[in-house]
Amino acid sequence: MPLRIDDTFRDALASQTGETGRPLAGMWICSGSPLVAELCAGSGLDWLLVDAEHSPNGLESILAQLQAIHGYPVHTLVRPPVNDTVLIKQYLDLGVQNLLLPMVNSAAEAEAAVAATRYPPQGVRGVGSALARAARWNRVPDYLARAGETISVTVQIESAAAVTVVENILAVDGVDAIFVGPSDLAASMGLLGQQEHPEVRAAVEHCLAAAKAAGIPAGVNAFNPDTARHYLDQGAKFILVGADVALLARGSEALAAQYVQAEKHAGGDTTASY
Repeated sequence: MPLRIDDTFRDALASQTGETGRPLAGMWICSGSPLVAELCAGSGLDWLLVDAEHSPNGLESILAQLQAIHGYPVHTLVRPPVNDTVLIKQYLDLGVQNLLLPMVNSAAEAEAAVAATRYPPQGVRGVGSALARAARWNRVPDYLARAGETISVTVQIESAAAVTVVENILAVDGVDAIFVGPSDLAASMGLLGQQEHPEVRAAVEHCLAAAKAAGIPAGVNAFNPDTARHYLDQGAKFILVGADVALLARGSEALAAQYVQAEKHAGGDTTASY
């Protein structure tokens, strides 16, 4: 039987969302641990985001996590540390099918991201399918011709500059979705650490409305349950609502608070967003 390629996150958004559909809920995987990634893969969430921008993840650990998650009914996105053509090539060859690209601030940067995922003449991706897990070492029929079908591109809107041109970014052919990051967005607006500030929320809502008008799914990061529900009501089609490391940190703190003298564990910052 010919080997198949799994459905992409683009396909999941198309089939499970819409005006009456259910938004997709996911969580960050930041520990770098294949065991933790597999544990979260069986949670019942719709999607996971393996992060390499702010987490201790290199090519080898990303590969191990992809292998650990594979086979579970969950979609996996991977975020590189930078929107870089060479790094994207390496991620794709590892078998990453769904990319979340950080700090995309213009249509030109979005175009470069898409081009990095396409073989010539449509793009600039280097050809190495015989060496790559992506093509199962040339065991996937017609991989070179079909590779574009197997990849979804989500670009991250996380600066005031990106918000002002979000309509142009949404118009880039090959951008399958946008994802708004309120933390960096707040910082770029001079509101560091104030993800709930009315001006930040208004900027997020502007992006959600622009995406809806363009017919492109939009997602958002929101650990605070009330904020998450608000953005879902505003039209977010997918959302990140937690992180493996945050769950472990808060859970271990709760155990300490229950069983250890409170004065030995004075609370630090336990904000609901990263």
